[in-house]
Amino acid sequence: MMLRGLWKLTWIETKIFLREPLGALGTIAIPVLVFLLLGRMVGHAPPSANPASSSFLAVGLPVMAAVLIAVGSVLSLVAIISIYREGGILKRLRATPLRPYTILAAQVIVKLLLSAATLLLMVLAGKRYYPVDIHVSLVGFTIGLLISIWSISSLGFLIASLVPTARFAQPIGSLIMYPMMSLSGLFFPVAALPPALQAVSRVLPLTYMVSLLEGIWKGDPWWTHGSDIAVLVAIFAVCTAISTKVFRWE
Repeated sequence: MMLRGLWKLTWIETKIFLREPLGALGTIAIPVLVFLLLGRMVGHAPPSANPASSSFLAVGLPVMAAVLIAVGSVLSLVAIISIYREGGILKRLRATPLRPYTILAAQVIVKLLLSAATLLLMVLAGKRYYPVDIHVSLVGFTIGLLISIWSISSLGFLIASLVPTARFAQPIGSLIMYPMMSLSGLFFPVAALPPALQAVSRVLPLTYMVSLLEGIWKGDPWWTHGSDIAVLVAIFAVCTAISTKVFRWE
């Protein structure tokens, strides 16, 4: 019964998302456009003339695009749950057998499917406009991205469980997520940060996401990133447990 309710809710959420143009724009179109624009700008420089640009194009850009997909998914989740609460939709769902973790699971499944579709569009567009001579396991990278989104979506659900109104959902979510990007090792190594910021970086989920995705993109074996996966799983478990306790239906 619960499983049937989960799949039905997932299907409904998917249709609602596809009917909203702004949702598709922010979650799918913007990451793909950023990926294309940055790739074309950096890709015009000869690799020998600018090794830093070549390195960014080969590794940094795909990981940055993946992080943008993940952050967009989290902010979308925060906004949707807050809007549902303010609109009384969660209050009506409370009268059903659905529990908070079922709602979270449906939202995460939708975000995973959309993220996989966005990544596929990036791969196709990248090959079309600026092919890069790299060999990477796209299947492995996709799995790493989906694991990461599955993990940090629980953080988004925790934020949504606490945010009082939809008006504050996006700003609060952005204030939490975007600073994480600057401390995650995405733009410069974590080791280059001051000791205090390094300590902060080590408790941020995006740090482990970046480490995992960069490693997979470079061809590292999965077992070398077992600690990253373990931390992401722990973050999901902790945030989900707290969310189910503090979740506000109305």
